[in-house]
Amino acid sequence: MGQNFGWIEIVVFAGIALGFGFWQLISINREIARDKAAKQAATKPASDSTTSPGHAEGQHHLDNG
Repeated sequence: MGQNFGWIEIVVFAGIALGFGFWQLISINREIARDKAAKQAATKPASDSTTSPGHAEGQHHLDNG
């Protein structure tokens, strides 16, 4: 049993190191995707909400009711 402590230590710490590395990789990929989406949203032309709802001004008369 005493001969296996070295291998157990290597496996445990290698597993921790690999787990941390994969966690960092996933975290960075998510951050890059968020930044890319934010950049696309910023460069995308915003719809102008001050314009009419799709028809010309004065085309429809108001009801006098």
